[in-house]
Amino acid sequence: MKSPLLSLPGAVPAEGVDEGVAAHYGDLFREQRALADGTGFVDLSHRGVVSVTGEDRLAWLHLLLTQHVSDLPTGRATEALILSAHGHIEHALYLVDDGETVWAHVEPQTQDALIAYLESMKFFYRVEVADRTAEFAVVHLPAGSIAETPEGVVARETPHGRDLFLPRGDLEAYAEKSGPAVGILAYEALRVENHRPRLGFETDHRTIPHELGWIGTAVHLEKGCYRGQETVARVHNLGKPPRRLVFLHLDGSEVHLPVPGTDIRLAADGPDGRKIGFITTSVRHHELGPIALALVKRNVPVDAPLLAGTTAAAQEVVVEP
Repeated sequence: MKSPLLSLPGAVPAEGVDEGVAAHYGDLFREQRALADGTGFVDLSHRGVVSVTGEDRLAWLHLLLTQHVSDLPTGRATEALILSAHGHIEHALYLVDDGETVWAHVEPQTQDALIAYLESMKFFYRVEVADRTAEFAVVHLPAGSIAETPEGVVARETPHGRDLFLPRGDLEAYAEKSGPAVGILAYEALRVENHRPRLGFETDHRTIPHELGWIGTAVHLEKGCYRGQETVARVHNLGKPPRRLVFLHLDGSEVHLPVPGTDIRLAADGPDGRKIGFITTSVRHHELGPIALALVKRNVPVDAPLLAGTTAAAQEVVVEP
């Protein structure tokens, strides 16, 4: 769904999964600094929006999600996952309940598969699931923003900022009075800085929550059964995940960033050494320079210098080995 804000001056369209919104508006580092200072907004109107209504909505979702939501207070933001039977991550939901409806935004183009799964699990529960993407656009306000939430608009307030479920028809008018507009690349740079995983970026077909640090934030360890819960409990109680998320400082003298999927090796083994992981997201940060998130084998020494392709990289621990 193409955003009308792509008509703003300087807008450069994003590519790939973020197609439909602006990558930036002409000055990537200025936009990053604006977000870091708590000003501006990010157009996330390409993300899917799903609603769940009905008196059983929280009890029903509690049975399906990794998060404890049966007693979710009105207005409190949370995040949750849906796992496969083997505990692999299939969906990530960013939720809030407004007292009558649970609102969630999800990765672009994943809402159809999510809704299909939810519909298959309704049984006798008094719930209604709806795709609201055509009606509502997600807008992100950074942490520290003093911008007011428009009357009647549902918001998710988190330590990282505020997500608004804005009526899509109000998006252009909101942009006129709430600028400056900030592109998705600046949003991604701060996400990487804060070590926050993203579905489809830090995940692949075999990712489990423990590898990304989603235990505690999106996975509640003291709730009842849900699909994949046996894997979560077994790894937590008896073992360690096979991989772990790391934050990388990349060699700033390189012209090009290593792209997602770039192999990671121990620097001591050189560029022809054994593959021990791969880049998941790489960005240029206004203060830190080139940085990245990556998945590496759990037993990689935490102080080992690495190579991302041919680019030197120093790691910081995100998930303990």
